[in-house]
Amino acid sequence: MSDLPSVLSDRPEDLTVRQRKWIKRVLPRTMFGRSLLLIIMPLVLVQLISAWVFYARHWETVAHRFSSDVASEIVMLGESITMTAGDRQITRLMEDAQSQTEVAFAFERDGKLPPPIAAGGSETEDHLRQAMSERARSPYRVDGISDPNNLQVLLQLPEGVLHATMSYKRLNTSTTYIFILWMIGSSVVFFVVAAIFLRNQVKSLRRLAAAADNFGKGRMIAYSKVEGALEVRQAAVAFFQMRDRIQRQIHQRTEMLAGVSHDLRTPLTRMKLALELMREGNPTVAELKSDVAEMEHLVQVYLDFARGEGTETPIETDIAALLQDIAVSAAREGTSLSLDEAEELVVPVRPNALRRCLGNLIANGARYGTHVWLTSRLATGGVDILVDDDGPGIPPDERDHVFQPFIRLDSSRNQTTGGIGLGLTIARDVARSHGGDVRLETSPHGGLRARVHLPK
Repeated sequence: MSDLPSVLSDRPEDLTVRQRKWIKRVLPRTMFGRSLLLIIMPLVLVQLISAWVFYARHWETVAHRFSSDVASEIVMLGESITMTAGDRQITRLMEDAQSQTEVAFAFERDGKLPPPIAAGGSETEDHLRQAMSERARSPYRVDGISDPNNLQVLLQLPEGVLHATMSYKRLNTSTTYIFILWMIGSSVVFFVVAAIFLRNQVKSLRRLAAAADNFGKGRMIAYSKVEGALEVRQAAVAFFQMRDRIQRQIHQRTEMLAGVSHDLRTPLTRMKLALELMREGNPTVAELKSDVAEMEHLVQVYLDFARGEGTETPIETDIAALLQDIAVSAAREGTSLSLDEAEELVVPVRPNALRRCLGNLIANGARYGTHVWLTSRLATGGVDILVDDDGPGIPPDERDHVFQPFIRLDSSRNQTTGGIGLGLTIARDVARSHGGDVRLETSPHGGLRARVHLPK
């Protein structure tokens, strides 16, 4: 029973999953790399097959024929020397044979073969030794060790020993090197052409991805020209159509709510004027004035929530300087706040929208705690702004729930509020319009921490 876990861990499906994970780690992650791999792998496979066919058929055949020719020439010259009596005739035979065969010959009269020589191990030497064994009737030696640049054959004749010395080029064909150079050259040219073509195709996708990312962050889109393959052009056209529909919807919603706000403010202004003309000291008048002020505040909050400051243009902003201004404004309103001095952090944001986001978080922290801490720091891919308080906090399982519009928890943190449940919603909406987010965590000061992440 103790071996059961190890057996189960090696089930075929587990091995398959591990193999897939290993393959994913090895394969390129980008589309450019994967597309290039799809082109290179068949090319390499074809080249390897071609090289194997060439080596197994062409090179082996040609090398064997060259060795057979050289062996035949050596044996034929040896037979001619055997039938020749004088040294002068032997010298003339060797000179004529050398001029026609590119093999240097020398004859050692009354010479004897040396002891057997160890094989050099080269394939050319093996081919020549095999060819000599097929044609020579007399003893011979093939020496590929004494001279690293040449190959020597010693043939025992009745009159002496015939020495034949040849270069390795005499036994090999230059087509081998030409074929290798052709394979390498054609592969490099094909690889460069494929890389340039794929780079242009992937470039269009990268530009489209950058445009979608900038649009999601509320930034200007520099990508305006539709180019690339047909599928990329279709995706770009669909993206621009989606962008226009979203912008048109936001504009229409903002205009409608601005009109509704204006229409509601007009009767509210008349009501405020009528209340001002009434007799002071009447408790009913004071309550009505408070109700009218609250209604004006609600109208403004609804408008801000629906609008989301989406019409503001992002600009390069020093986050440290912006937080300093926000801290000064909060102090003027009586908020007990501490600001940690940070280095210069420049991020493209919509300043007014970010002020509203952080203002809501600071007001939320001041409402439920006695002190608020404001901090900024560098983070992976952007900047984090931390808003801490020492209030009762929010349970972890309720932190995502409070970002929904008009949600007010029944906990002690929300029982004393006079808000309408849109502060955190607006804050997250503004952060996400910048491509970031707002997350709630437990503060080291005992209360709630709101982490605002802004990408660069």
